[in-house]
Amino acid sequence: MKLSDFNFDLPNGLLAQHPAADRDESRLMVLNRKEGSIAHHTFKDIINFFDEGDVMVLNNTKVFPARLFGNKEKTGARIEVFLLRELNEEQRLWDVLVDPARKIRIGNKLYFGPDESLVAEVIDNTTSRGRTLRFLFDGSYSEFRTKLKELGQTPLPKYIKRDVEELDIERYQTIYAKHEGAVAAPTAGLHFSKHLLKRLEIKGVDLAELTLHVGLGTFSPVEVEDLSKHKMDSEELIIDPKAVDIVNTALKQKRKICAVGTTVMRGLESSVSSKSTLNSYRGWTHKFIFPPYDFSIANCMITNFHTPKSTLLMMVSAFADPDFIKEAYEEAIKEEYNFYSYGDAMLIL
Repeated sequence: MKLSDFNFDLPNGLLAQHPAADRDESRLMVLNRKEGSIAHHTFKDIINFFDEGDVMVLNNTKVFPARLFGNKEKTGARIEVFLLRELNEEQRLWDVLVDPARKIRIGNKLYFGPDESLVAEVIDNTTSRGRTLRFLFDGSYSEFRTKLKELGQTPLPKYIKRDVEELDIERYQTIYAKHEGAVAAPTAGLHFSKHLLKRLEIKGVDLAELTLHVGLGTFSPVEVEDLSKHKMDSEELIIDPKAVDIVNTALKQKRKICAVGTTVMRGLESSVSSKSTLNSYRGWTHKFIFPPYDFSIANCMITNFHTPKSTLLMMVSAFADPDFIKEAYEEAIKEEYNFYSYGDAMLIL
């Protein structure tokens, strides 16, 4: 399949600018692959599609406040710095994106905070992801990380055309977020409320967790028509033995195994044994899933509605069949579902 196969007209008004009033009150479109049917529900109805012994796999990564605003030395120009990845804890080296990029050269210094107590020096501008900064800070590493948190903002996606609000700090984070390291939320998980998770638990649905620190690779645009030539940016992945046991038991018992989000699906598919079971894993993945693709672990998934030509749309199309997804998206646009990070959800059975 080609990049152009995943293009469609998405009205701007359907890109959700705010989260739903309540997490589990967003809309839910349910696709049944066997029946070829499309049904409309509210997200909290999801409990009706799962039974005792079924498994939901969650991504427990936690978003850190990755967006900083600083001023360039001498000119005082305002520069946005988006923290991508810590390269070296001791030297305080980070991979970052800068905007506007054309103004930043090696050797430039950037000053952050009202008292300019955090300074960064640009030491490389040849990385594919932008720049490498060395932060200069008088204090311990934990004080440095506290300072980054204090000065950083919740990294809402660029399509959200408003300032970060108090509500975003809580809502652009899943309620089960544990391990800090993501620069974007695993958005399918944003729909789960504490009450809904408790009800699933009472019903006997098992919850397994993995950690995939979402980087910009998930959202980087595909710029080649031939999908086999697209390279995903690597993201850190941890699957522990406890999650492996829960998933492999459910596989053996032929239960539902639901990947909550494309990051979970990619994580699961990155660590499949020769017997098509799940292995534990600690490392990096640059797995790119597009049609046609045979999935080994999950047999259903929860996902949001994705933007045209995105790797996320390609993965969902591989899971549900491109023609079925196309039909579902046409229906979603007609019914005015909300798209993208704060948008509505889809359950594919």
